[in-house]
Formats: sequence, structure tokens, C-alpha cells
Amino acid sequence: QVQLVESGGGLVQAGDSLRLSCVASGRTFSNYAMGWFRQAPGKERQFVAAISWNRSITSYADSVKGRFAISRDNAKNTVYLQIDSLKPEDTAVYSCAGRPGAVYSNPEAYSSWGQGTQVTVSS
Repeated sequence: QVQLVESGGGLVQAGDSLRLSCVASGRTFSNYAMGWFRQAPGKERQFVAAISWNRSITSYADSVKGRFAISRDNAKNTVYLQIDSLKPEDTAVYSCAGRPGAVYSNPEAYSSWGQGTQVTVSS
């Protein structure tokens, strides 16, 4: 497994942009598919985006297509989530997760999780 630490969250206004980062420790990061998930208060964890180990495959939830972009830099052991045109409904704790092998949108498929970073969007 890899250990994951997210950063980049904060309190922003609607329409702003943020870039979340997730740094992994462990030599197997480059073999891992990585995903971003979010959980708002009182709601279930929701898939946001995922990327394959070699960046050849990216997947997005329909609700974020066009505004969110996932990327990774294997040399830096880091995966990113660029969020543009933030909306109040994007308010949530954003967590990154990793798994060896293929990309999945089901959070139960992921074996490594970070602690999350809070994103709060004011209207």
C-alpha cells in the first residue's frame, strides 16, 4: 500500500478555482490507479475522478465533467485535481485513494486512502 496526504483545500467563493494535491509515499505509486472522491455532510462518499497509472485513462463523474481535471506526476508521486468554476454544491471533504491495477469508480475497490482536505465554497 501507499500512504497518501492531500492538500490544497480551503474556503473559496463560487466561481473560483482550486488545485488539490495528493502526495504518495511508497515505491509502488507509479503502478497505482488513483482516484478522487468527495463526501459532503450527511451524504455518501461520491466518486469524482480517476486516472490510470500511465495517464492513458481518465474517468469523471458526470456532475464534474468540464470543470474538474485529474492529472498525475509519477516522478513526484503526486496526483492532482484541478477544480474550476467552483459551486457551493462542490463543498465537501475531498479524499484521494489508490489501488493497484485498473481504474474504478467504486470507492470499495481502493485500498489506500488519505485523510482528506476540506473544500468549502461560499455563494
